[in-house]
Amino acid sequence: MLRVGLVGATGIVGQQFVVALQQHPWFQLTQLAASQRSAGKSYRQALTDPGSGAFRWYCPEAPAAPVLDLEVRTAERLDLNSLDLVFTAIESDEALELEPKLAERLPVISTASAFRMQPDAPIFVSTVNAGHAKLIDQQRKARGWKGFITPQPNCTTIGLATTLKPIYDRWGLNMVIMTSMQAMSGAGRAGGVLGLDILDNVLPYIPKEEEKVEQETQKILGELNGGSITPAAFPVSCTCTRVNVMDGHTEAVFVSTRHKASVEEAKAAFREYRSGLEELGLPSAPRQLIIVLEDPYRPQPRLDRDAEGGMATSVGRVREDAALSNGLKWVLVSHNTKNGAAKGAVLVGELLTKQGYVGS
Repeated sequence: MLRVGLVGATGIVGQQFVVALQQHPWFQLTQLAASQRSAGKSYRQALTDPGSGAFRWYCPEAPAAPVLDLEVRTAERLDLNSLDLVFTAIESDEALELEPKLAERLPVISTASAFRMQPDAPIFVSTVNAGHAKLIDQQRKARGWKGFITPQPNCTTIGLATTLKPIYDRWGLNMVIMTSMQAMSGAGRAGGVLGLDILDNVLPYIPKEEEKVEQETQKILGELNGGSITPAAFPVSCTCTRVNVMDGHTEAVFVSTRHKASVEEAKAAFREYRSGLEELGLPSAPRQLIIVLEDPYRPQPRLDRDAEGGMATSVGRVREDAALSNGLKWVLVSHNTKNGAAKGAVLVGELLTKQGYVGS
């Protein structure tokens, strides 16, 4: 068993990490870190409101007793000699300072945006661009680190990149337009969406979100050339909105392909898409990466976000778009805190373990 630490353990994504790791067959969650406010307490105590006694746990799956008994430390007090891997679920500013210190000695898999656009950092969607792992060798050499940093993409990017991959590989892409309807959990609890803002409402702007999705999609679908990634050449245009949904991002995607594909061919490409991970036996990998739904009222976040344990992307309403050259359009739903954050990052850890970058 590889010994794993988690930084940012008390937030929404941190709690999803706990769910993904607490019964993991390869990884043993042995150390937790959070803010100074939680340091020195058990994880159970750190999640208990001192005034009301309320237990602030936001996942439908219950935390296991051994995890609740773990002491919460500050990140600076982690015993790095007793860890093989660290997952982080912290804000970008904090990640920019902390993660390089950890990466000097250990592999770091991050959900923060701090290093996503660094030339020597792969943005991993394990089921899309596993080959970008070779960039880790360049990162270690250039920075003199024993470990490395591999950031997860924005939670909105994962569903988009996953569904674009089979279309891009078979027919090429001229352009991509996407409008997202993003769940409230993507904003987090602290500083997130206030109930009176989102109730009976749609928020038409999420700061910095559109730029992240546009740039990250091109990098994820780009080609690794030597020591850097050449971004995919097609332009991506996004409008990102927040809607009154707890979990699960919905996205309306419009594409122009270089070579014409019929609707049925596109559906077949989605259904038949294989990532190359199927033979590796990764515990968190979905059996079906993209689920195509024929019901015109699907996908819906409430019905489809938990498909394959929250690791599949569900697609529906696949249609031609006559307004675009070789146009296609579809609607997708992807779980933002599972596939789009914690469990997706755990899958990255599994892949990198198989490839020899973790635990060797």
